Amino acid sequence: MKAIGYIRVSTQEQASEGVSLAAQERKLRAYAELYGVELMDVVADAGASAKSLDRPGLQAALARIEAGEAEGILVAKLDRLTRSVKDLGTLIDRYFGEKAGFRLMAVDDQIDTKSAGGRLVLNVLASVSQWEREVIGERTATALAEIKRQGGHVGREAFGFEMRDGRLVVNEAEAAIAARVAEMRAAGATLQAIADTLNAEGVATKRGGRWAPSTVRNILQAAGR
Repeated sequence: MKAIGYIRVSTQEQASEGVSLAAQERKLRAYAELYGVELMDVVADAGASAKSLDRPGLQAALARIEAGEAEGILVAKLDRLTRSVKDLGTLIDRYFGEKAGFRLMAVDDQIDTKSAGGRLVLNVLASVSQWEREVIGERTATALAEIKRQGGHVGREAFGFEMRDGRLVVNEAEAAIAARVAEMRAAGATLQAIADTLNAEGVATKRGGRWAPSTVRNILQAAGR
């Protein structure tokens, strides 16, 4: 089988080795060699959000399979392709469904749409992914409302939020980090250990600095943890 590899990172993720462009490409090439996939090219979107399908790299990859250069697309993980159930539905209808006939393979998620079972797993994982993001958004919004109720100040610098079109909205990348901080704390990690982990992974704070126990504590307190 011939495939086009697709890799993506958002700005927040670029410093993380686990999802870096280089790490994703290594994973795709290892998978291709193991399963006999002829990797025609690897197309990248650097610093691109998965909120929309309107990404140069993705559109180029899709155009190339439509042109007959390859039979499908290979990604390291489904969320590199999209984080939206709606957008996934569009991709399935146009490209990766049974009628369209193109193939989607996601290494980490063990998805291969060649089979009906693979297409079912694809839909289930996308639904779970969207649910997780909505839960994070709800928890962060609840924390924000509580801070306001108690008379606390919440401005554009609050971790997990950003100003967009004059409105304070959830920053999904930061909200995901906040959720991870809460998970590590719930698992018994100390504030210092959490800060050390984030610093070691190159994750920046809201202002681009290094993490400290007090920074971690502020996020946990804002989330009611």
